[in-house]
Amino acid sequence: MTRIIPALLALAMLIGACTEKTPTAAPATAPKLRIAVVPKGTTHEFWKSVRAGAMRAGAEAGAEITFRGPEKEDDREQQIALVQNLISAKYDAIVLAPLDNRALVEPVRQAAAAKIPIVIIDSGLDATAGTDFVAFVATDNFAGGKLAGEHMASLLGGKGNVLVLRYLEGSQSTTLREDGFIEALKAHAGFTVTDPKRYAGATRATAQEAAENLLSAQTGIDGVFCPNEGSTFGMLLALRSRGLAGKVKFVGFDASDAAMDGLRKGEVHGIVLQNPIRMGYLGVMTALEHLRGAPVETSVDTGAMLVTADNIDSAEAQELISPKFESVPGGNK
Repeated sequence: MTRIIPALLALAMLIGACTEKTPTAAPATAPKLRIAVVPKGTTHEFWKSVRAGAMRAGAEAGAEITFRGPEKEDDREQQIALVQNLISAKYDAIVLAPLDNRALVEPVRQAAAAKIPIVIIDSGLDATAGTDFVAFVATDNFAGGKLAGEHMASLLGGKGNVLVLRYLEGSQSTTLREDGFIEALKAHAGFTVTDPKRYAGATRATAQEAAENLLSAQTGIDGVFCPNEGSTFGMLLALRSRGLAGKVKFVGFDASDAAMDGLRKGEVHGIVLQNPIRMGYLGVMTALEHLRGAPVETSVDTGAMLVTADNIDSAEAQELISPKFESVPGGNK
């Protein structure tokens, strides 16, 4: 018995020593939140800026950002399929710029049913913010259209015949711009607005063709308005081809190298610019705040600015025209 006790004590000490040397397991690192950003398209400069803002938000917050959109801005079916695939992949949240204000309602509701919050950016949806989706982060598009219309009224001295080339049926953002522009001109009795409900379509080529057809059908046009980057570029080409560039007052929407070149040459007389970097940034940040349980605003206005030949070189305008992508973490084109 006396021999057994020392042996047991020795064994206990050995076990204790082994236990003390066993390293404590490090706490598991929480996986990064995965946020998918689905734009209307990926080729226009506007969406490259949205991507830069989204990537910046992801870098600041330590979230993983996936940026994936349709190849063409009229491919509703592809955008619907993308959203459904992201739901199946169980992303933590989706930031969506819907191509169609009605066609994307059901996919958004499918995401909500799967407990995946959606933040809508750029263009509205026929659903309710705070109920069907978390929030709407965008330009006040109607106000942006009114800004363009008021500038046109000033350019033409309160009277004239003005032509509107619309963008795409079902695109709520551009429809609001078109309607805001027309309302601003209606405040002046001297204007006739020619609005044949013709659409530029999703590419610069279709926009130029539509613009050419409109200009062929209309005479005595004093001014024209286009509500987005592609329609503005297409109309500029059509005006140039007919020798009308600079003679007809032209107000457009969204930044592109071609539009800014036209502005400097006197062929374009005003461009309303949005802040797409801010839109992408706040869209992602709103989704992240919601995921973390913080209260968020259901409507966020990201702002707009009228750029003319007089202010094109201002710091404020240049920040929107030529954003420094290299200064945005992960935001390079």
